[in-house]
Amino acid sequence: MKSLFAVALAVLVFADPALATELEIQPVVKDVYALVGTINQRSPENFGDNATFGVIVTPEGVVLVDPGGSWKGAALIDSTIDRITDKPVKFVIDTGGQDHRWLGNGYWQAQGATVISSAAAEADRYARLDQELALLERFVGKSALAGTKPTKADVTFDGSYTLRFGGETFRIIHPENGAHTPGDSFVWMADKSVMFTGDIVFHERILGFGEDRFLAWIKGFETMAAYSPEHVVPGHGHATDLAGATHDTYDYLVNLRDKMRAYIAGGGDEFGSFKVDQSAFRNLVHFKDFAGKNAQKAFQVLEWE
Repeated sequence: MKSLFAVALAVLVFADPALATELEIQPVVKDVYALVGTINQRSPENFGDNATFGVIVTPEGVVLVDPGGSWKGAALIDSTIDRITDKPVKFVIDTGGQDHRWLGNGYWQAQGATVISSAAAEADRYARLDQELALLERFVGKSALAGTKPTKADVTFDGSYTLRFGGETFRIIHPENGAHTPGDSFVWMADKSVMFTGDIVFHERILGFGEDRFLAWIKGFETMAAYSPEHVVPGHGHATDLAGATHDTYDYLVNLRDKMRAYIAGGGDEFGSFKVDQSAFRNLVHFKDFAGKNAQKAFQVLEWE
């Protein structure tokens, strides 16, 4: 059973349950689940958990992929896991540098869980910590961030790391240069053919990127996809297969890259770059909000090739 500390905390955090946005539990394969948060922006109601998280139940306890975007966001994940199993979380795997990939670490460490992260993600987080916290507070407010303190991972690695626990093997791999962020990693469960991608994959919603991440993201996706997983638990959106992940992330990036190269070769300038055709992906949520911005950033990268 969970500790009395966890129970008391859940009561404290969810004194008014109506204020919390639930995480959807999506079964993937036996004992493996995706916890699917909203694909809309961070808010006081979701505590920064506008993302998808992974839960693997073993006889010895739970392995959690990504801890949540705040202390209360981690508690929201914890209360959701309680609907699946009464086993405690023993390991947390951070997959990247954004808030929902690490700012809930302190909650889990307080309960005795071991947190694992790439060294590149750890460096990225602290390099932009003030900016990230300020942005998060703007979206969720001070009250939703109560208790949240940046804490470092217990185990860091370069390149790759293998966790063997509860009869399962988790291969954690950091592609060179990452993807959406410099420290992005993916988690491969070969025996189940399940891939947890973190922010390497956005499914059902359009992605957004910084200028320095555009081409690295394509390579990072290719490194992940080379494992040919049957099941993909993305960083955002519902679990899918590799074809769905490829369409919504890789095909989008490659289409934008190739169309923008042709536009630049034809003498196009940055002012008109937002007109480059991305209509094949207009079904993705938030397309109108991000497509133009992505095009401009892609132009800024590719004009110097």
